[in-house]
Amino acid sequence: MNIMFSTIIFILAVGFSSLSQASNLNKGIYELNRGEFQAAIALFTPLLEQEYAPAQYFMATMHKNGHGVPRDAMKALALFQKSAEKNYPDAQFELALIYTEGKLVKKDLKKAYQLTSKAAKKGLAGAQFNLAVMYANGKGVKQDIFKASRWYKSAADLNFPLAQYNLALLYSEGKGVEKSTELSYVWNTIASWNGYPDAETSRLIDERALSKKKILLGREKANQIYQTILEQQEIKAKMNEKKRFL
Repeated sequence: MNIMFSTIIFILAVGFSSLSQASNLNKGIYELNRGEFQAAIALFTPLLEQEYAPAQYFMATMHKNGHGVPRDAMKALALFQKSAEKNYPDAQFELALIYTEGKLVKKDLKKAYQLTSKAAKKGLAGAQFNLAVMYANGKGVKQDIFKASRWYKSAADLNFPLAQYNLALLYSEGKGVEKSTELSYVWNTIASWNGYPDAETSRLIDERALSKKKILLGREKANQIYQTILEQQEIKAKMNEKKRFL
């Protein structure tokens, strides 16, 4: 009985510790976004001592950009690596970009692919887009247009405009997906609503190949998809706002 009670106390302590970390992290991010860098550092520092992966990532970005600390690419790299090792997706994606660029570390496209894949599977839109590009071009992984199309779709559903545009292009050309001018029109329309200029040009090209009825249906479908995407974004934004007040 005493052992069970001790175990419960330990679990509760861990839970409260995690809540405290998340609360201080969100406060730190708030200060960082306001440009109050020293206040952010004061909140992140205890979390760094606890090896808290999200804090390691945000402190790495501060070293990278010289926000409140001297710009130091190597310190940023070390913190990105620590955070990525703990499976923090933003750090994994940032580290993937570093391996792709090959300036701070030896260029390694296979490693970049592995890290991008991990971040993409955790729902990071930018990583999903980059993973799609890797599959489309065979960079760091065997070329696979079908997989590229799936990852473009995942990123498009998270409202990543360039993914929406590239997905439209695949539908237009019938690569990795069944050729469909209608769906090309739908995704070009959504991407153009998001302000991607090339998508507007492609949308007008699609229109020339469609009847008035199909154009109207395409607009309706685009609107339905876009509203769903925006609703999901709003839900996520509200959840993030609640976390800030933990």
